[in-house]
Amino acid sequence: MDQSSPFSAQRRPARGAVSNASGRFELAREEVWDGWDIAEEATLLRTELRMEQARSLITYNRSPDLPFDRSINPYRGCEHGCVYCFARPTHAYLGLSPGLDFESVLVARPNAAVVLRRELSARRYKVATMAIGTNTDPYQPVERDHCIARACLQVLADFNHPVAIVTKGALIERDLDILAPMAARGLIRVGISLTTLDTDLSRRMEPRAPSPARRLTMIRRLTEAGVPVRVMTSPLVPGLSDHELEALLEAGAEAGATTASWIMLRLPREVSALWQEWLAAHYPDRAARVMARLREMHGGKEYDARWGHRMQGQGPCAEMVAQRFRTACRRLGLSIEAPPLRTDLFAVPPQAGDQLSLF
Repeated sequence: MDQSSPFSAQRRPARGAVSNASGRFELAREEVWDGWDIAEEATLLRTELRMEQARSLITYNRSPDLPFDRSINPYRGCEHGCVYCFARPTHAYLGLSPGLDFESVLVARPNAAVVLRRELSARRYKVATMAIGTNTDPYQPVERDHCIARACLQVLADFNHPVAIVTKGALIERDLDILAPMAARGLIRVGISLTTLDTDLSRRMEPRAPSPARRLTMIRRLTEAGVPVRVMTSPLVPGLSDHELEALLEAGAEAGATTASWIMLRLPREVSALWQEWLAAHYPDRAARVMARLREMHGGKEYDARWGHRMQGQGPCAEMVAQRFRTACRRLGLSIEAPPLRTDLFAVPPQAGDQLSLF
């Protein structure tokens, strides 16, 4: 056994977080060497998938920072392992760690499509764009075997419901048979997160997500199929990846993206400690500079959760990035606002046993 750390590099290849600290609702826990002078082989940290029967699926929000008011998430946790993921703290509600648990102990909702169909069929339901992938990626590796995101997407297509998907997962190409017809009806748009063009940085920061080159191929294949794509340069990391902003936008535009967006690195709750631990392990020479720049954009704090401030920060540095973004988008012909998706086609499809109309 590795006596220095229960989660040494030997146990966590291709994982983002460095540790598995307790969530804020747990009693403190710590794994230590038991002192027995018996050699033990370090076992790999393997992915565990738990099943959960969803009672409801659509989550509503009232945030003015978001361009949607409702979303669905087929999975809890994400095997992509992006160390910066702002959704990590949600794992604390499950009694799990936002650290390595978030990317290795996942929860799937196998009845998600059935619940979604029921909720969309309710008489009180009012249609508006549904977001998928805003918390955890619907096209993470476990989707290949379980197809929960695909089943939900098929339900939305059956209802002619507008959908906005955010993903890094190349598995989205599997669903072009559903996406392309929806795009032809003005019902879909996809955001592809492109954080860096540096393969080494990507491998360290988002270890199980597709490479930057593969994501550009995703954009190209989606747009060739008629699916409108937004290149999302999110998150930008000051002092680490922010210098790539123009190159990211150029690469996205060349691949076929028509709209673009950016978000500065966010460090809510447990993410801050996890990020700083990762930064010290991988880029110790830049750690102080990165954190100083972030604090500068958040009034001296590591994170400012206020609406209107949390996404892009404030101050000279944040404004400079915003200006660079606007200038590059104008030069490349990228729109900042995507055209609205259609809501007028929404209709509850006939169900078995329904009474037929006389007209």
